[in-house]
Amino acid sequence: MPATHLTCRRCGADQPLEGIGTCPRCFGPLDPVYDADELRRTATRDRIEAGPPSLWRYAPLLPVAPPDEPRLAPGLTPLVAAPRLAAELGVAELFLKLDTANPTHSFKDRVVAVACAKARELGYETIACSSTGNLANAVAARAAVEGLEAAVFCPFDLEREKLVATAAHGATIYAVRGSYDDCSRLTVELSFELPWGFVNVGLRSYYAEGSKTVAYEIAEQLGWELPDVVVSPVASGSLLSKVGRGFRDVRELGLASGEPPRVIGAQAVGCSPVATAFADAAPVKPVRPSTIVHSLAIGSPADGDAAVATARDSGGAIYAVPEEQVGQEMATLASTAGVFGETAAGVTLGGLREAIRRGVVRPDDRVVLLVTGDGLKTPGPVSDRFEPVAIAPDADAVLEQLGVAV
Repeated sequence: MPATHLTCRRCGADQPLEGIGTCPRCFGPLDPVYDADELRRTATRDRIEAGPPSLWRYAPLLPVAPPDEPRLAPGLTPLVAAPRLAAELGVAELFLKLDTANPTHSFKDRVVAVACAKARELGYETIACSSTGNLANAVAARAAVEGLEAAVFCPFDLEREKLVATAAHGATIYAVRGSYDDCSRLTVELSFELPWGFVNVGLRSYYAEGSKTVAYEIAEQLGWELPDVVVSPVASGSLLSKVGRGFRDVRELGLASGEPPRVIGAQAVGCSPVATAFADAAPVKPVRPSTIVHSLAIGSPADGDAAVATARDSGGAIYAVPEEQVGQEMATLASTAGVFGETAAGVTLGGLREAIRRGVVRPDDRVVLLVTGDGLKTPGPVSDRFEPVAIAPDADAVLEQLGVAV
């Protein structure tokens, strides 16, 4: 395994590859460090392409040893062309990365698979998380298939559609009377008291690295060429920053040709601390979420500043999308590309539309838009479009309704 240790993003202090959530010196975030020579030796195109049809084909680029018998392995999700939507937007090529094809229909299956591999190594019998819904599903399903216990802490007003699936997998659900940030604070406190593997606390350094596999797959699926633009939703900021890191990895290792893509991020106006920080060229400041996009409703994003830096360094941007636009964009994605994404996908498409309007995305660009979750979990914003035509069970009645002469 090429990962050698953890290092603090803020003060540079090194830590062992253990379940350490933050730097004990300055409380900064910890990232895995890899042996570059070992990566060049093991992470080759031939080895990757001969690997399993899941994210574990990129095991040499991850900070955990792959399971001996991968179960319900996520990743290698479809990358599909969306020519009708591309034409409407006015871009040369548009691809959709469908992480809705993962086991619990979101990209969170990736990060949980990596975190759980570390949890098993460290001997945890329970995995846990704070969640806005998708992570709860992923933790519950992973625990079920691995024979572990699962505990998830969610805001009490979260969409029922997400939590029913979590309950079906057998997890214990704690409905916290507060926001996601209250859930997050609670799990940080509990991580010091309980012998549980909190995937987005003590295991966060490993968990976050799973997001890099989105970039690895896109590069491989495009024939080891890099797109011009990648568009991502922003919640904690980890997905956007790690996807950006993933594209730099494949470029630096000589796996892919071309320059790393411009990275565009998007948030809903009702919870947009990262977009605000980007616009103001200032550090991220916490906000109180008030948005219909619950999956992105993190008012104090742990990796917000990293997301801002990633977007800026790549020549991209991060935008805030009006709340009333979210449902419209969900419907546009479904009606032009046949893909029903959750509210986060509506935000992501809105961010792409704004980037095109401002000239950050150009007409000749090859664009990849990340669809990170399934619309069946958050149908509310498009429910007003359900207007069936009531008819009698009679062919003449149908023809009359269609204006066809009988």
